[in-house]
Amino acid sequence: MDWHFGATAFATALTIIDPIGMIPLTVTTTSNCLPAKRARVVDQAIAVAAAVMLMMGIIGPALLRYLGITLPAFGIAGGILLFLIAIDMLFARQTGARATTDEERDVGDNPAVFPLAIPMLAGPGTLATVMLLVNLAHGDLARYAMVALAYAAALFIAWLCMRGAARYVHRIGTTGIHVVTRVLGIILAALAVQFVINGILQTPLVRH
Repeated sequence: MDWHFGATAFATALTIIDPIGMIPLTVTTTSNCLPAKRARVVDQAIAVAAAVMLMMGIIGPALLRYLGITLPAFGIAGGILLFLIAIDMLFARQTGARATTDEERDVGDNPAVFPLAIPMLAGPGTLATVMLLVNLAHGDLARYAMVALAYAAALFIAWLCMRGAARYVHRIGTTGIHVVTRVLGIILAALAVQFVINGILQTPLVRH
């Protein structure tokens, strides 16, 4: 079993979903909800995000083949997108790859699907990494299972963080959340660079 691939998948899933970063957003978007409703909103958000990721993992490779996009090209593009997200995390800027400012303001009575599930949990960056890791599995069922478990674990951690968001904000504080987000940003930046390097090395021109 390829434990290195499994560790990479988990690190990528955890950093791109950013469970700690979901804490303040959950508090903001559910500020008018009673505790019971807030819990239901979080449960729905996680379920919708998981369904979207699963669907993209299943149809993503076929979509890339149909469009004629090679794995190295997608790896380089995905790496660049992840690096931009990492830069935003490091400098505490609005991450446009997850949600724009207008999207975050447009919150209805039930923010479970929008903006919590989409685009915050299952945004373009997350879906790109799902497709990237599924393609890197190269048809290996064990690797597919690792990708699924990695995102399931990351979503479970996100669920824990979002369920206890109000308590965590009080205990950890805004500074603590920012510190953790920046550390995750550094890890994500390194993973993004590695994806780009791997994509370049896999191109026919470089290999020959």
